[in-house]
Amino acid sequence: MQSERSDIILGIDPGTVVMGYGIIRRNGQKLVLLKMGTLKLRSTLNSYQKLERIYETITELIETHEPGSFAIEAPFYGKNVQSMLKLGRAQGVAIAAAISAGLSVTEYSPKKVKQAVTGNGNASKEQIWQMLERLLQFREKPTSFDATDALAVAVCHHFQDIPGIGALPTGPKSWEDFIRKHPEKLVRR
Repeated sequence: MQSERSDIILGIDPGTVVMGYGIIRRNGQKLVLLKMGTLKLRSTLNSYQKLERIYETITELIETHEPGSFAIEAPFYGKNVQSMLKLGRAQGVAIAAAISAGLSVTEYSPKKVKQAVTGNGNASKEQIWQMLERLLQFREKPTSFDATDALAVAVCHHFQDIPGIGALPTGPKSWEDFIRKHPEKLVRR
């Protein structure tokens, strides 16, 4: 278990064929890219061997880089139930590796990650990559968007973890709530 909080964030984009990872360090308000990459899981491995490789890779990344935070993208709910089950297992194993290392885990939806990085919850993978390129000032073109997706998860966690940012007021919950908060906007006819 880690005794002091590190300024390093490990972000994971879970997958059963390709798992992306991104590691950043906070340097004040500036972010520094430490590493990004993918774990490609061979089709010759059975599902349990793939889960073992995911666990080993996450454990190795944690031991090598000693992150203080672990963030993972929540599965995207698709129509294929079998794919969702496999993805859920991959995510669970990655989370178990982080918990075993004493890290707290934070999960973000794909839409939340896109919103945090680009300001647009419907941004394309190319738009995410371009924004990450500007934020982290790196020039290498990713070989896979799985790596930049994971990097985006880490950056999203950074933005959510800044004191005061996560506590920003949210919009009204309903029209009644809006009217109650802004009675001057009500026009009577």
